[in-house]
Amino acid sequence: MKAFNKEGSTLILRVNLNNRKVTVEPVAEDVLKLFIGGRGLAAKILWDEVKDVDPLSAENKLVIAAGPFNGLRTPSGGKLVLAAKSPLTGGYGDGNIGTLASVHLRKAGYMALIIEGASEKPVYLYIEDDNVSILSAEGLWGLDTFETERRLKQIYGENVGVLSIGPAGENLVRFAVVISQEGRAGGRPGIGAVMGSKKLKAIVIKGTKEVPVADKPAFDKLTQEVFLRIPKLAGYQFWMRQGTMATLEWANKNKALPVRNFLQTKFEYSRTVDGYAMEAMKVKKRGCPNCNMICGNIVLDKEGKESELDYENVAMLGPNIGIPFLNQVAVVNRLADQYGMDTISLGAVLAFAMEAAEKGYIKDAPKFGDYEKTIDLVTRIAYRKDELADILADGVKIASEKLNLQDLAMHVKGLEVSAYNCYIYPAMALAYATCCIGAHHKDAWVIAWEIGTSPLEESSESKYEISYSPQKALKVVELQRIRGGLFEMLTACRLPWVELGLELDWYVKILNAITGWNYSMEDIYNAADRVYSLIRCYWVREYKGNWDRKMDYPPERWFTLDVEGKKLDKAEYDKLLGEYYKIRGWNERGIPTKQTLQMQKLDFVIPEIEKYL
Repeated sequence: MKAFNKEGSTLILRVNLNNRKVTVEPVAEDVLKLFIGGRGLAAKILWDEVKDVDPLSAENKLVIAAGPFNGLRTPSGGKLVLAAKSPLTGGYGDGNIGTLASVHLRKAGYMALIIEGASEKPVYLYIEDDNVSILSAEGLWGLDTFETERRLKQIYGENVGVLSIGPAGENLVRFAVVISQEGRAGGRPGIGAVMGSKKLKAIVIKGTKEVPVADKPAFDKLTQEVFLRIPKLAGYQFWMRQGTMATLEWANKNKALPVRNFLQTKFEYSRTVDGYAMEAMKVKKRGCPNCNMICGNIVLDKEGKESELDYENVAMLGPNIGIPFLNQVAVVNRLADQYGMDTISLGAVLAFAMEAAEKGYIKDAPKFGDYEKTIDLVTRIAYRKDELADILADGVKIASEKLNLQDLAMHVKGLEVSAYNCYIYPAMALAYATCCIGAHHKDAWVIAWEIGTSPLEESSESKYEISYSPQKALKVVELQRIRGGLFEMLTACRLPWVELGLELDWYVKILNAITGWNYSMEDIYNAADRVYSLIRCYWVREYKGNWDRKMDYPPERWFTLDVEGKKLDKAEYDKLLGEYYKIRGWNERGIPTKQTLQMQKLDFVIPEIEKYL
């Protein structure tokens, strides 16, 4: 542990944009051991410091948290966690982003950066080791994220880490994200809007220090073995061809694809937007730091410009809004990245508006598949140009409430559902419903396991029975411990494990070599459960106890709309949710019990939360 702490490697850098004060403070050893880093550290900071505030006020804080894997040659260890109270959901919000800024933040000596207050005029931060400057961004304000990063790299060099927002963040679009490296995005629950509310256009980081390692020989040996092992794993060659884009064909075959605002599960034009279509258009690849299975597939879009594609953005901006050509989808995706809007939420918002337009509820919105009008609406939303765009910029939950169209809104707790349709997949519906930021697949992509245990064959579709086995709740928790816990605390990418089957033991061994700890996988799982309970308590506190199990229900559409004779059963789903609560040690309302909080060493939470139990 001493090696992990030496030379200030686990310091927090705090920047106040009101009074321009910059301070540095250590991370307590017991906090590191309980929460490890990344999401764990961010959740602890937000619990301690951000209570009952307007997410778009100066009182909200932006937390950028690294983990033990950052700044070192670790397998796919190039991620950062961006967290704040969410302006989209009103609860805990975070997202990870693959960026050189993760390397530089740790090499500058910091485990986390906390930005508080708000500037009156646009500014950006420049951090170079111990030197921190708050500089005018008035010449950058209004620029898109691509141009912002290019100009900052012209000043500070190509190798710096840059995090920036675009016009969507500046205009407080509630699903604005932070962008890095012209296509890497993080912070689905509106973290870009939090930056915009603080008039913070960008953060530039350059670190030159050595990140200490407790057992350097063991670390070097382990990481070398991992990097040599990854290309030898089954599926590597096909992964390098298509990356996550292979999922589109698979989801379409298994009736899990979101099509036309989740009204359908199969897309008649799937072959023109799938991984093979992408391969034919690909011009190069791009990845995160320290990754030897890079997933960023770059194509030239309809306008001849580069666009970085993966499954989620293509599914949500293609089939889900009815656009059948990948070069058109790529334009919508690139614009989202340049404006700094989450592609998943944008696809959901567009589809919501399109269904409403198809049914005659609203005007001035495109119908499904109308590419030209879609491009126009994307720009209108980014700038909140008119009444409809202004409403849609608040996300589908708020928009549906203002328009009285709640039945059309696909979200959980205000966060739009990502690209898996769950009419016949209750485990994945449960994963969405209980994810700690809202409806996101990242914490528990259980649908692959669910399909594997109940294969849906074309010849036997009519015989397919939806299973609500308690084992499904256990599997969701298990994956949340790994995907939403282990990887989000380290902070590292999960894809070597998910896609290629790299054994989890490698991650625990490397963590111990870095820190000098002697953690087991059980210790990691305990930390993950601790973080999940803490985040749940944050939600309950910020909602002032107005919380019940219906907060953990998926969209109503999956219960009410038959798709080829299939839909989820609400009573059976509720039983599955009850199993989930039992495993987690939460009460029937989905709130951690006092006994659970004590067992998980979250005693400091009890005085705040026990009044809601």
